[in-house]
Amino acid sequence: MITNLPGGHLLQSWEWGDLKEKYGWRAERWIWAKEGSKPSAAAQILSRALHLPGIGTGFEILYCPRGPILDWSDETIRRPVVSDLAVMAKQRGAISIKIDPHVIVGYSIPGESDAVNTTSGQSITEDLLEIGWRESNEQIQFRNTLVLDIQDSEEALLAGMKQKTRYNIRLARRREIDVRPGGMEDLDVLYQMYAETSLRDGFVIRKPEYYQDAWGSFIHAGLAQPFIATFDGEPVAALIAFRFGEVATFLYGMSRTAHREKMPNHLLQWEAIRWAKEQGCIVYDFWGSPDRLEPGDPMWGVYRFKQGFGARLVRTIGAWDFPVRGTMYWLYNIVKPWLMSVLRTRGHAQTRALLE
Repeated sequence: MITNLPGGHLLQSWEWGDLKEKYGWRAERWIWAKEGSKPSAAAQILSRALHLPGIGTGFEILYCPRGPILDWSDETIRRPVVSDLAVMAKQRGAISIKIDPHVIVGYSIPGESDAVNTTSGQSITEDLLEIGWRESNEQIQFRNTLVLDIQDSEEALLAGMKQKTRYNIRLARRREIDVRPGGMEDLDVLYQMYAETSLRDGFVIRKPEYYQDAWGSFIHAGLAQPFIATFDGEPVAALIAFRFGEVATFLYGMSRTAHREKMPNHLLQWEAIRWAKEQGCIVYDFWGSPDRLEPGDPMWGVYRFKQGFGARLVRTIGAWDFPVRGTMYWLYNIVKPWLMSVLRTRGHAQTRALLE
């Protein structure tokens, strides 16, 4: 059903909710429909009980990742939906509820010649503010992303890339990089490369068991496909592409330090795009771009890499919160950054120990 609604997203899928339920969340699925009509909106809402150090237990947060799903340009649908979610959070006595729907406010970097702003973005944010929502300081998912329309032929897609990107795809082949589809039997090597990547690039990952589920369950369901780049038979880089409806999404990438000069990541992305076309997808989502659209942002190099494939920047309204328990919401937003810092330090140590 989700795939039939505008903006249906992988993170709103039943499979994603099942995954999160294994790791401390509870998934609830809501639909909005007039009697005798097809659903006009849907939301998968994740809830989690919290223990706040020094404060107590019995607190709950609610999160609707990449949702709710609906035609956001239709005021007669969006206002009742966001109002219902706010009422539900109040009735539950939650600290807050967070949404981060894929509501597009513009394309390309503001000020550039091809930048475009949508007309509906302002009216949507005005509605949210009027009902009591506020723009969140915490973006769980990437606020912006880069997407590539892959309906053209492979020749046209290659022609639409930057010259350097096309060159690096061919260079990888000349330097004897091979790319093969992966499977369940590759989960251990994928995790090892992901762990190496996390330590090198300074981000925190979970324990192997999580990825056995996060990758394995979607691979088993036919909704994800790993691609592994090898040199002389040894894995040097990989990615995992997910598909949902007509959209393929590059969610995970990993690489080793060795042989990076052979450009395996360029060839990996090209093979994943070709796979997405074969699966009937019309969009390839590169999943993520900088919040600050300027060269000083730590993700600027990643942005330039993805842009090289001809992808277009999509800017969205980002995450919005409806605070219910004002004081607890304020305290939670103070405590969480400190707690995440502790968990990051612990996570790096655990990952390093696993590799050793």
